[in-house]
Amino acid sequence: MNAGSSYPLLFAIDSPADLRKLSVSDLERVSAELRQYLIETVSQMGGHFAAGLGAVELTVALHYVFDTPHDRLVWDVGHQAYPHKVLTGRRDLLKTIKSKGGLAPFPTRSESHYDTFGVGHSSTSISAALGMAIAAARNGEQRRVVAVIGDGAMSAGMAFEALNHAGSLDVDMLVVLNDNDMSISENVGAFSNYFARVLSGKLYVTLREGSKKVLRRMPTVWELARRSEEHIKGMVLPGTIFEELGFNYIGPIDGHDIGALVATLKNLRDLKGPQFLHVITRKGKGYPPAEADPIKWHGPGPFDPKSGVIFKEKISGPTYSQVFGEWICDMAALDPKIVAITPAMREGSGLVEYSKRFPDRYFDVAIAEQHAVTLAAGMACDGLKPVVAIYSTFLQRAYDQLIHDVALQKLPVTFAIDRAGLVGGDGATHQGAFDLSYLRCVPNLLIMAPADENECRQMLFTAVQSQMPAAVRYPRGQGPGVAIEKTMRALPIGKAQVRREGRSGLAIVAVGAMVPTCERVAATLDATLVNLRFVKPLDEELLLEIAATHRALVTVEENAVAGGAGSAIGELLAAHRVELPLLHLGIPDRFIEHGSREDCLAAAGLDLASIEAAIARWWRVPARAAS
Repeated sequence: MNAGSSYPLLFAIDSPADLRKLSVSDLERVSAELRQYLIETVSQMGGHFAAGLGAVELTVALHYVFDTPHDRLVWDVGHQAYPHKVLTGRRDLLKTIKSKGGLAPFPTRSESHYDTFGVGHSSTSISAALGMAIAAARNGEQRRVVAVIGDGAMSAGMAFEALNHAGSLDVDMLVVLNDNDMSISENVGAFSNYFARVLSGKLYVTLREGSKKVLRRMPTVWELARRSEEHIKGMVLPGTIFEELGFNYIGPIDGHDIGALVATLKNLRDLKGPQFLHVITRKGKGYPPAEADPIKWHGPGPFDPKSGVIFKEKISGPTYSQVFGEWICDMAALDPKIVAITPAMREGSGLVEYSKRFPDRYFDVAIAEQHAVTLAAGMACDGLKPVVAIYSTFLQRAYDQLIHDVALQKLPVTFAIDRAGLVGGDGATHQGAFDLSYLRCVPNLLIMAPADENECRQMLFTAVQSQMPAAVRYPRGQGPGVAIEKTMRALPIGKAQVRREGRSGLAIVAVGAMVPTCERVAATLDATLVNLRFVKPLDEELLLEIAATHRALVTVEENAVAGGAGSAIGELLAAHRVELPLLHLGIPDRFIEHGSREDCLAAAGLDLASIEAAIARWWRVPARAAS
C-alpha cells in the first residue's frame, strides 16, 4: 500500500489552491489525515510535534478561507507550522526537516513564498503582520494579513507593543490567538492565569444569560443590569483588554471545530480594521501521549507511534545543561540567597529539579527575556544572588538590559548561557554564534568559557563568588566526559591554562568547547595549546609570553570570528606592538543553517579535519613536527 492510498485527500493537495477546491464537509477528513501524517512522519525523524498537532484544524481553515500566499499568513515562533509546511507543497519533504539540506525547522522566506516571514524567536508575528498590512494599504493592494500567535508568545512585551500600535491604525489585519494554555514550559503569570480563570468560570455567562429573561420585562432595571454586565465584562472577559487596544474581539471558539473555524474566518475576512480571534486548542491533539504530556512531546526524537515510547540516544555522561542543573541545586543548598530565573526554558536549561526543590527561589518569567534580566538586577540590588539561565540566542533579546541594568551598575548577576555556539537542528535562528562578540565589548563583565564539564561547574561557582556581573557560556549537549569534582572552588580570575607545550613554534589558543578538538590538532602538529578559559579579562601576561616564544598563533572559538575572543587577542598583540602571524578560526561571516551539530561544525569549518586543513594551508608545519 502506498502512502497516497492511506491519505487520499491529503496527497491530492500540493498547494492551498487544491485545498480550496474541496467542500467544507471534506475538511474534517483532511484534518484527520494531516494529523495522522504528522504522527507517522515525525515519529521517524523527530521534530516539533505537540504544537503542530494542536494547530491542524486552524491551519486547514486559514489556508481554506484566505487566498494564500496573496493573503499573508504570519506564524509566531514556528513550532506549530509543520501542518502549514505540509499544505504548502512540502509534504514529501517533511521527513527531511531539521536535517542538513532538508526543510528548515521554522518558516523561512527563502524556502517558500508561503513563508511570508522568517521566525525562530517568539512574539514577532503581530509586528511583522502589521508592517505587511501597512505596506498593503500604502501600495493599494487588496490583501488580508493574518498573524497566528500562541498564548505563551502573548506573554512577551513585544506582542503588546504591536497590539497597542495596530489598534490605533486603520489597517485590515487579523490576529489569531491560538490559546492552548502551554508554551514550551507551562505558561506562567497573571495573563495566563487570567485566561484560564475566565474560561472556566460561570459568573459572566450566568449574569448575561440568566438575568436577561427576567430583567427585560423591567426596562429601568434592565438598563441598570446591562450596565452592570458591561462593568463585569470589563473586569473579567478576556476580550476586553483587546477591545480596549482597538481590536474587534471574537471568541473564544473551539479550535478543533473545522466548520466553526471556517465560518468565523469567512466573516472576519470581510471585516475592516483590526480584528482579533481567540481560538481554544489542545496541544498534542489526537495523540494521547502528547495530550497528556505536551512538554515532553514538544520536540521529541524518533518514537514508536503505537506505544508512545521515545527512542533515546545512548548518553555516556551528563550534558552541560545537567551539569548546570546539579550545580545550582548544590549551590542553593549552601546559600539561601541563590535564586534562579529563566524565560520559559525550565526543561532546556536544566532547572526541573531545582524548581521542585526550591520553588520559592525559582522564577519562570515566561517569554520575557528583557524582564528576566532587569528582575535579576533588582534582586541583586538588595542582596540576593540571581542566576539567569538563558540560551545564547535568547540573551540577544535582553542586550540593553544586560548593559544598562546590570553591567553599568556593576550588579552581581550570573548569566548561565546555554546553547552557546552551534546547536544543530534548530538552525540559524538558534545558533549561539554571537555571545562572545556582543558580551566582551561591555565593561564590568566577567566572561568565561569552560573546556569541559568540571570547568563548567567551577566557573559557575567562580561567577557567583566574583561578586560582579559574570557570564559562563557553554554548548549544547555533552562535554568530553571528564570527572566532575563535587567540591567547588573559585578559579583565579583572568588566568588561562597551558594544556600542552609544543616544539613546532606554533601555538593554538582554544576557547571553551573547541579545546578538546584542538588537543588532537595540537598533538598532530606538535603545537602548544592554551585553554583560554577567560575571554574577559584576558590572561595578558601568558598570551604575550606565548607570542614572544612562538612563531605563529592560531585562535579557535565556536563564536563569530568578527569581534570574538580571537579579535580580543589580536587587539592585545597590536596594543603591545607584537608582530606575529595570526590566524583566527571561528564561525564565518554567514548564518549557519540547520543540520546535526556535527554538520554545523563542519559547515563553519570547526570540525577536526577542517581546522587541521585551515592551519595547513596557512602555516607550513616543520618536518620535525611529524614526531
